[in-house]
Amino acid sequence: MSETRAIQSPIEPESELQRVAALLGGQRVLRHRVEEAFDAHEIILKGLPAKALSHLMDELVSIEPSTSLEKAIGMSLRTFQRRKAALSKPLSQEQGSRTWKFAEILAKATVVLGSQEEAERWLERPAIGLNQQRPIDLLATSVGAEMVEVQLTRIEYSVYT
Repeated sequence: MSETRAIQSPIEPESELQRVAALLGGQRVLRHRVEEAFDAHEIILKGLPAKALSHLMDELVSIEPSTSLEKAIGMSLRTFQRRKAALSKPLSQEQGSRTWKFAEILAKATVVLGSQEEAERWLERPAIGLNQQRPIDLLATSVGAEMVEVQLTRIEYSVYT
């Protein structure tokens, strides 16, 4: 009898959660492995380390940190600079949630568009499918962030409406 087995690639593609965690500094910064969404929830609930936000800002290729902080994270550059001086203090749940969401969207856009640089450029340009709004501006609300995610999914599957 032959046994049917799923053929697995020796190199599994990095999961979305792993890409997000890497943008935030990985296990070294997060101090916890992120293997499922529940892990992310717990990290945010306990307070995402401020160093994760700092790491994310350092990872940006073309977006000015002041733009992404104001729009996506809801934090002024001055507040970020003060937080950088006290990296041991965790972010609030709101700041942590918004930081995680920004990293999620950036990670997804990077996969969909092929590079982080192209993803960042897309986030800063008006998008036809988003009523000529810049995706990064829509990240200011959870509804806007959801619209950006839907648009990325449409791009991924070549479904334009």
